Amino acid sequence: MIVINARFLTQELRGVQRFAEQTCLALKHIRNDIIFVAPHGIKMHESAKALNVQCIGRHSGHVWEQLDLPAYLRSQGNPLLVSLCSTAPLMVRNQIATHHDITYVRHPESYTWAFRTLYRVMTPILLSRIKALLTVSSFSKGEISQFYNFPENKIFVVPNAVSDAFQPGPPVGGKQEYLLAVSSPSAHKNFKRMIEAFLTLRDHDGLQLHIVGAASEIFSDPSLQRLAGSDSRIRFLGRLSDTELIAQYQGATAFVFPSLYEGFGIPPLEAQACGCPVLAANAASIPEVLQASALYFDPVDVEHMAAAMQRILTDMPLRQSLRRRGLNNVGRFSWEASAQRVSQRIDALIGKTTPQTMQSIAKKNFSAGSPSSKS
Repeated sequence: MIVINARFLTQELRGVQRFAEQTCLALKHIRNDIIFVAPHGIKMHESAKALNVQCIGRHSGHVWEQLDLPAYLRSQGNPLLVSLCSTAPLMVRNQIATHHDITYVRHPESYTWAFRTLYRVMTPILLSRIKALLTVSSFSKGEISQFYNFPENKIFVVPNAVSDAFQPGPPVGGKQEYLLAVSSPSAHKNFKRMIEAFLTLRDHDGLQLHIVGAASEIFSDPSLQRLAGSDSRIRFLGRLSDTELIAQYQGATAFVFPSLYEGFGIPPLEAQACGCPVLAANAASIPEVLQASALYFDPVDVEHMAAAMQRILTDMPLRQSLRRRGLNNVGRFSWEASAQRVSQRIDALIGKTTPQTMQSIAKKNFSAGSPSSKS
């Protein structure tokens, strides 16, 4: 029996929770030896039903994860635990944990003191105990290994992906032209510079900037409020359902991703899957994920960002090329492939022989027994 820490089902759906949710749904289809356990107070009801989640314990949040979950594991003989969000029970050694990035180290201004302290205290303890660590990019693998002096050979890359619901839409004539940005409320997402760049654009009076996310939190900074309120073309759409978000991607002239730091970054892939050309910062993991499928800019150079916006708005062949390259880039990722990577790591730790392992052993035995391998 393999136990999956499904605490994410009780949380708001953001990038980390999306990774855990979609990986678990795919794992459910390829393994029959896993069970999903979570606290009471489920928010993601549809996914919880699909996973047949078991709600256990009396507590919630970190207390559930640090007390109730370990107690349950002890009652079951301490089976392997897989935790797919960025926190996990510290005292469980028979565990595969996940850490997406160290944004809280590189950009502490994006987080409260309490949040930063929690992660800075918990993460080294967790890393000293677990059997393996998952992360979402080679960039994050290097960052985590370097900062925490954690061996790279115990870190395994499991990329994000997008669901099949994200698809190009039918052509729409005479539509409102707009640039689109999607973000969680964090300072390192760099929206202030993006808005400044947008406001410098000339000869695009009808152009709008659509911003998806919790606007009241993203723009709690008074300077951002003044910037955003200075032009009626900037529209805050708040949180959207996937259906509403897909419609925004499909209708946008281009998607702008100005982030200063990302462990992966799902929104650009979602945009590409919907046929939307992407402008992106040449920072952190973003070039690793998008490769040659985006038009890059320096995220700290407002003029450079504005020039990229101007170019994408006026260069139709470039937009068409980026659409094609974007759709090809999305094809490199899938939740099924990512779940297979997690499954293979599970098998390696529980000592289960898989077809892939058998093939590897056969190749080694053949090589060792061949005449050419003998002196």
